[in-house]
This record gives sequence, structure tokens and C-alpha cells, in this order.
Amino acid sequence: MDATAPIPANPTVLVFDSGLGGLTVLREIAALRRDLKLVYAADDAVFPYGRLEDDALIARVASVMGDLIARYRPALVVIACNTASTLTLPVLRAKHGIPFVGTVPAIKPACAQSKTKRISVLATPGTVKRDYTRALIEEFAGDCQVDLVGSEWLAPLAEAYLRGEEATDDQIAKEIAPAFRNDGAKTDTIVLACTHYPLLLERLRALAPWPVAWVDPAPAIARRVASLLPVPGLPLMEPVKALFTSGKVPGPALMRSLKGFGIAEREVELIGV
Repeated sequence: MDATAPIPANPTVLVFDSGLGGLTVLREIAALRRDLKLVYAADDAVFPYGRLEDDALIARVASVMGDLIARYRPALVVIACNTASTLTLPVLRAKHGIPFVGTVPAIKPACAQSKTKRISVLATPGTVKRDYTRALIEEFAGDCQVDLVGSEWLAPLAEAYLRGEEATDDQIAKEIAPAFRNDGAKTDTIVLACTHYPLLLERLRALAPWPVAWVDPAPAIARRVASLLPVPGLPLMEPVKALFTSGKVPGPALMRSLKGFGIAEREVELIGV
């Protein structure tokens, strides 16, 4: 869509992630703006993005995004992935004349609400190692002590959970255990710095060694999307469309999970890019 063209009354919004994590963001956008035509694109052919070198990830996202924008002409795109946001947003914004909304660790609000001034940022190893993440801590942590905790397996476990595959309590508990610190100041707030993690939120709460506040970035992302689009038009009855780049047909368990996010089987498309 040309940046100078008027945005239609019921604009298309594309939500993009490497896998299923962005569904947590899609859900919040759908709840806030019933007038939007929503398209969810999972680049599951190369999930997880963290295994790619930076240049390869940028090239991959730029290529897939070019195809998706040409096909669906969205008024706005959400990059529902911390790793992809930090690396690809400057490239995408320079190339395409539409707004892009990214995802970053919610360190500022987490520190603002923490009573013990001890928070953890639970993220993928790729997000933990980014200079951008450390810059956010430097800028917004204030007097908070911030523990960066990289989990290699929590995002794949969330994917497995939605697909009806094994994701045991022991596996999940092992991944979140390092985020709970009590060595003078006790962790009371955990930033979910990967959009996959809220897919497991109820299990995270149940498996936590003690109660904490879990900070999910999705509601803030949805509010940002709403602020960049015109006043809502009439509510739509159109279903959400979902795309998968792997070309693999979702199994019955995943289809049941997708239905919970408003995606019907007939609206699933395999695009193979």
C-alpha cells in the first residue's frame, strides 16, 4: 500500500512471526479492533529465527515480507518477534512505505511496577545477547536489578504445546527456574520477552516457585496498532487468515489451537516461500 494512499475503513493488518508466538499479539489486536482484516503469517519454514546468522535473518524476513506485502497490501505490519524486530525493522521501514510495529522487551513497565526492584527478562538466547536489550536496561531500568535469562527451549515447547506434542511440566519448570532469584532481593516481576511465552502463561503461573507478575507485551502492541490506524469502522464478520511458509498442513491438534484464536481450517493457506 502506498503511504500516501488513504487507509480504508476496514484496513488489513499483517501479523508476522517465525512461528506461533505472534498469535498472542493477534488475539489482543482482534479483541481491541473488531474492524480489522487480520492476516497471520508464520514463517515456520525457518523457525526458530535465533538459529540464523544476523545477515541471513534480515535477508529472509525482507524477502518473505516483500511477498506478503505485495500479496495482501496491508495498511500496517506487526513484527511479533523480538529477535526479528531488533534486526529487521530499519530495513523494512526503509523499503516499504507503511507503518511497522515491532516487539521489544517490556523492561520499562516491568521496572515501574516491581515492588522489590528485582525483575527478570525471560527471553530467547538471541534476544539476551542483543546490544539493543542491554540498551533498554541501561535506559529504563532505573534502580531495578535486571536479570537476563536466556531460554533455549521454552519457545519450542510452546510450539509443541499448541501442536499437541510433548511439553512436560518438568521441561517447562527447568526453563523458567533461572528467572526466579532470591539472594537479598526477590524476583517479583518477569518480562516475557518472546511472544511464544504467553502461550504457556497458565502453566507458567502454575509452575512458578512463588507468585510473580508476568509482563506480556501483547496488549501494549495492540494499543500501538490501534493508535496508528483510523477511527474504527464497522465491525467485520471476516475470519482471520493464517499463512504457513513451511508448506506443512497443520495437524488436528494445531487446528484446534488455531480455532481458539479465531482461525478456521478453511482460512489456513500454505504459501511455501
